[in-house]
Amino acid sequence: MTHRKRIQSALWMIPLAIAAIWFLPTPWMGALMALLLLAGLHEWCALAGLDRTQAKWSYLAANGALVAFIAWTDGPAHHNLMTAMFVGGAFWVLVPLWLWKFDFARESCNRNRFAKLLVGMLACVPAWAALVWIHGSDGGPAWTLFAIGLVAAADSGAYIFGVNFGKHKLAPNISPGKSWEGFWGGLGVTLALALVCMPLFDAPWSDFWRYGLLGLLTGVFSVFGDLFESLMKRHACIKDSSALIPGHGGLLDRLDSIVSGLVVFALVKYGLAL
Repeated sequence: MTHRKRIQSALWMIPLAIAAIWFLPTPWMGALMALLLLAGLHEWCALAGLDRTQAKWSYLAANGALVAFIAWTDGPAHHNLMTAMFVGGAFWVLVPLWLWKFDFARESCNRNRFAKLLVGMLACVPAWAALVWIHGSDGGPAWTLFAIGLVAAADSGAYIFGVNFGKHKLAPNISPGKSWEGFWGGLGVTLALALVCMPLFDAPWSDFWRYGLLGLLTGVFSVFGDLFESLMKRHACIKDSSALIPGHGGLLDRLDSIVSGLVVFALVKYGLAL
């Protein structure tokens, strides 16, 4: 039944997402992404242990105001978007340390609650900035679909290889179902997709290492995003971030890999001048 619900939900979510990315102008796409991420941050409040209604709305208002400030004061060179992306990139580079020390900030207290609310902002606001930057670049819709496709390839490849070949646990204290075999299989699928898509961007084959690196780093950090949300759910002792999407859980359960993957994709694309 769960798999049927997942498929049914995917049948309407995927076409809507593709249509929005392809047809919406960047300001509208950015506004839609901001709403989705704010809804995700509403779920994040439960993971952080923030349960007072007024405090939740204050937190969401602060994040919304930050997104609005970045959007309205950003110039042609996109310094604000880039700053947010680099802050997000620095955060995701440090996330593996938290995954390693998985009990860090586990205790329910005000200090840990504040830390988790802060990292929710550090995860979501840079992801919004990355999407706006990617979507607003030359060929932006295609690049945006490419970025999300790489994240989906890493996730799907990991599932297929993990189910069929998984023997060695990747992070048993965080997500017992994930395996090293799935991890490497997912990266292999992501790398293959990155190389196969090169002709779509008129890239010469001499750029294969750039696209390969883009795919691999996006895939690796999408796994970090998935594991990090799983860690927060472990801390909060809940299975899904919410029951919003039948068969999938909450918005965060669908966006966890994307928020990290988008930031890293955008930074690598910028760094390699793709």
